[in-house]
Amino acid sequence: MEPRYALIWLCLAVGFCRPDSNPSSDLVLVPYDFLFDAAVEAYYKGDWLAVILNMEKAIRNKATVRNVKVQCRLRCDNQSALGGLQFPIPGAGSVEDLSFFQKILKRADCVNSCETEKLGSPTLHQVSEEVALEFGKRTPYNYLQVAYFKINKLDKAVAAAHTFFQANPDHMEMKQNLEYYRMMARVEEENFKDLEAKPHMAEFLMGKSFYSDDSFGLAAKHFEKALEEYFTANTECRALCEGGYRFDGYTYMEYSADLFQAMTDHYMQLLNCKQHCSVELASAAGRDGPFEDFLPSHFNYLQFSYYNSEKYEQAIECAKTYLLFHPEDEMMTQNLNYYSAVLGEEKAAAISARQVVKQYIQQSILEKELLYFGYEAFGITFVDPDSWTPEDVMPTKLRNKHKADRETAARITEEIGNLMKEIETLVEEKKKDSSDMAKMIVPQEGGAVLYDNIKVTMTSKQLNGSQRVLLDEVISDDECRELQRLSNAAALKGDGYSGHPSPHTPSEMFQGVTVLKAVKLGQEGKVPLKSARLFFDLSEKVRKVLESYFRLDTPLYFSYSHLVCRSAIDEKQEGRKDLSHPVHVDNCVLVSDLNQCKKEPPAYTYRDYSSILYLNDDFEGGEFIFTELDAKTVTAEVHPRCGRVVGFGAGKENPHGVRAVTKGQRCAVALWFTLDPTHEEKERIQAQDMLNMFSTPVNEEFSQKEAMESAPAPSQADQVAMDKREKNPDIPSQTHAGKSANQLKGMDEKNRTTKAAAKAKALPKAKNKAGEPTKATPGTKAAKQKVKQVDKKGAIPAVKKTTKSASKKDSTSASADNESGKDEL
Repeated sequence: MEPRYALIWLCLAVGFCRPDSNPSSDLVLVPYDFLFDAAVEAYYKGDWLAVILNMEKAIRNKATVRNVKVQCRLRCDNQSALGGLQFPIPGAGSVEDLSFFQKILKRADCVNSCETEKLGSPTLHQVSEEVALEFGKRTPYNYLQVAYFKINKLDKAVAAAHTFFQANPDHMEMKQNLEYYRMMARVEEENFKDLEAKPHMAEFLMGKSFYSDDSFGLAAKHFEKALEEYFTANTECRALCEGGYRFDGYTYMEYSADLFQAMTDHYMQLLNCKQHCSVELASAAGRDGPFEDFLPSHFNYLQFSYYNSEKYEQAIECAKTYLLFHPEDEMMTQNLNYYSAVLGEEKAAAISARQVVKQYIQQSILEKELLYFGYEAFGITFVDPDSWTPEDVMPTKLRNKHKADRETAARITEEIGNLMKEIETLVEEKKKDSSDMAKMIVPQEGGAVLYDNIKVTMTSKQLNGSQRVLLDEVISDDECRELQRLSNAAALKGDGYSGHPSPHTPSEMFQGVTVLKAVKLGQEGKVPLKSARLFFDLSEKVRKVLESYFRLDTPLYFSYSHLVCRSAIDEKQEGRKDLSHPVHVDNCVLVSDLNQCKKEPPAYTYRDYSSILYLNDDFEGGEFIFTELDAKTVTAEVHPRCGRVVGFGAGKENPHGVRAVTKGQRCAVALWFTLDPTHEEKERIQAQDMLNMFSTPVNEEFSQKEAMESAPAPSQADQVAMDKREKNPDIPSQTHAGKSANQLKGMDEKNRTTKAAAKAKALPKAKNKAGEPTKATPGTKAAKQKVKQVDKKGAIPAVKKTTKSASKKDSTSASADNESGKDEL
């Protein structure tokens, strides 16, 4: 057994280890890696209280060790700086060396005594690189979020999950956990807090937030606080650099430097560490890199904030301070001249830059000069982390070398850029050739419709075009009625246009709901969840049928799906000549005057197929029409009825529109598809995840807990957990293979009430841009529809075939569809 672990077990056995983080206690502080290991072991046993107790103590004790080291080193630094020689100097010639080493020895003794008194043996709190890495990744909070969830402490579970996610923004399972937490009724927005946030960074980000909102007084207050915290954090960071010499790998076995070489190596390492503090302090959890020009940017924000608050003295001070970093900045010089003119040249001249920054820059430049000297003399690498360093600080020889390196890099970058352009040109030519070849190939159709009850009523030939099909009995009458009820109920809850005038005609009212909105309303209990699921399932059924019928070699992906109803406004039907939806093409901009269709934005050029699933026929008008590119010559006409689907290619071969709905309400499910998976409908994926969550069996352990709305997903698989149990601790694992915490998500719908208000509170308040309409209150319900007394089996014709006859009512060509739901048919 290692001496360190023997000491730990001994102190625990006899009771002189203190578990808390009170450095004034006479007991020895328990090492945080020991507590971390104990918490991980308790996690595997399911002892959640022990996990929380040990992991929280580990986090506190780690912070205590850091604070003690900072305090001891700063205190001893002050003492040695003030102290002088305390004994007679024997002879001359070595006085300076003896004076220097006396201070070094006394300072070392001071630090050692202070740390030993408060922390115990110097080796007691040394941890392995693996444990240090786990704390750096905030892994303890991953364990804590599961443990707190298990004991129903949702506020603490959310805070732990949020803290872990800030440092691991690509951790998809934790992202999923946080999304589930947000849907819980008892979770508030203030629970999502970063428990490891750096004070100076938190203040800086808060200042930026107020600055963006033009709240310059509050912004200045937070930026000033951020500066105060920055210099405190910088002092602590530099103190922590004064640790032991860090050997690279096993080089310590070959290290044989003499006294002054060893001192030089260690001191250069220390200065490198201190210079790197500017990078560490400019880094925020989850960011790819540090904020650029972090410290100077504070004064840039401040000078403008003070100017807007008409505090010209402070604005001048901050502008002058910024110019210490960037003396050649023309914009800041102009600002300073303006502020000085407003305040008065004499008063402005008496205001100087901040002294603390002058000292900071002076010290930093001196350290850089020493590091560059070490670079030249001993080959000790130094990369300057600051963009504001004066050019003459770097030695001329090194400066010329860096200049040559930059020129070489720029030349290589330019050559790579030219090569990439050539490659792009070749790719475009290949795509063009492939496209031309594709035009020569006649699209296939006439495949199986997959379901016995579905009837192919009309084919492309019968519909006077290509890539067209008309299907009947795709869904039942009951399913039609349920989807129509969903549209009316869900639209009134705020989706679509909620009874507002149609985006295509002022003579109709338009309402719609997306799949995701329907599922969310179902989850909230505002509409039947089974109706939302039916919407999802039936649209998927249509996708499969079209994919099979058109014999596609690659799968169809949803591009957009919308359940829509359009209702005639009775008082606006007299003398009406417009269409319910003008003639348009789904993936190109129709220019009917030229008989052209341009495949370019704002059209949704990635759309490949479209379809409409009709839900009713108890209305007048509303026929679907195919036309030529002139948008006037009708080639086919489709009468909607329950269960009828019209499917077609989304290209220029199929211009289409909808005749005016003159009475009643016309409902349908409008669907667009793409062969490009990168344009797959994201909302539909979210809806599918939510539906999967609702349908998963309830975990027995949580079914008895009424307060538990859902559960966080696991962080790793059990195999990883077992491996780490044998070796080193890792991210907590909460599931078995194939048994994710989704099993915890399928809680009773009643216990899953989403806190809509809390969710809304998290979103920033949007501003209306000039000219943009604000969201109005919902209009009144459309008048009740009068049901036609017709035989659905034969009274309404499926298609009215016309051979290039002019449409009865003139229509205007439309621009590309609006993805927000304004292009339903």
